[in-house]
Amino acid sequence: MQWNALVTQLFGPFHGMREAGDFLRGEVMFEGQPITVIGTTNHAPIGVELALAQARVVLDTMAQHPGRPILLLIDTQGQQLRRRDELLGINRAMAHLGASIDLARRKGHRVIGLVYDQALSGGFITSGLIADACYALPEAEIRVMRIPAMARVTKLPEDRLTALSQSNPVFAPGVQNYVAMGGVRSLWDGDLQAALRSALSQTSTEDRRAIDGAERGGRKLAAAVVQRVLDAA
Repeated sequence: MQWNALVTQLFGPFHGMREAGDFLRGEVMFEGQPITVIGTTNHAPIGVELALAQARVVLDTMAQHPGRPILLLIDTQGQQLRRRDELLGINRAMAHLGASIDLARRKGHRVIGLVYDQALSGGFITSGLIADACYALPEAEIRVMRIPAMARVTKLPEDRLTALSQSNPVFAPGVQNYVAMGGVRSLWDGDLQAALRSALSQTSTEDRRAIDGAERGGRKLAAAVVQRVLDAA
């Protein structure tokens, strides 16, 4: 779905969202409540400038509008793979974005992520996966690594990984697999305004990803391991 069609469904035709290159931002009204919306479009690669631009809006929202909800609209191909961004410290810029979102959560801002098109790799990890909860549209595409790349990293044959992906969501791309693993809380299908209303009012600030993954059978051991670490601390 195109971002302008999405925000029109969510906030009406006079939503006030602005597009600057691959960067989306706006202060919108939703059922009488102001919300800060930031995001990316055009399968944006997240480089230093884009990471810092998003972090700037999050920090400004905390300073100027304490407690205001923040909605992250996610469409990214991952981190920008350029020498320039590496030299400028893309790792620190993306960490800054993630830390800003985490600080907003701890300051009482409800932060909701929505994958409306594509979410890959570090561009997703430092945005939607740090929100209070991440949701997705059914047609969205989510993955951290393609199977050929996974084979190069793990040194396992592609056919072995393909076979594993049929029964284990950890090895498989796709939005339904991320729901099974708990990375995505649920899919927004049908009435998007009702879905956003529910997310803003019912989303827990507790990190439930490992718990959801265990209950859904997508990540069977993570929650138990986390509990063992907590018990031993």
